[in-house]
Amino acid sequence: AAVVAEAMIRSPKLCGMHTTVGQARVCLQDDHVHALLVTRDGVLVAVVERADLAGAEPEQPVWPLGRLGDRVVGVDDDLAVVSRAMAESGRRRLAVVDPAGRLAGLLCRKRSGRGFCSDEGVAARAASPALSVQPPNPDGARRAGLLP
Repeated sequence: AAVVAEAMIRSPKLCGMHTTVGQARVCLQDDHVHALLVTRDGVLVAVVERADLAGAEPEQPVWPLGRLGDRVVGVDDDLAVVSRAMAESGRRRLAVVDPAGRLAGLLCRKRSGRGFCSDEGVAARAASPALSVQPPNPDGARRAGLLP
């Protein structure tokens, strides 16, 4: 049977213990970023999602607001079992750790629900200007100083 390590993204975006709520809010504005993985010396400390930031002050550290538990799976967990549980719970992102709690990657269900995101797909999306996020109103964005 396939294991989680075979389907995970191996180079997810990471945050350190110093990351603030304000910085986390900026990262989470990207539609493709569903969770922040906070690590210390390679060990996963917390998984922070948008809802965790509600009411938090921008200067405070983000890591105490996150949690592990239902947001984490093991590298050797059965992929079919994990995939089914993700579908049933509506969760699209799970941090993946090794037996020592070190972050190994991120398991990302595709928006379609069919399969998982790959490192190659993430890199292609990041490199494609056609797929980059554009403001809905370029003139308004220009006036606001967000575009040249």
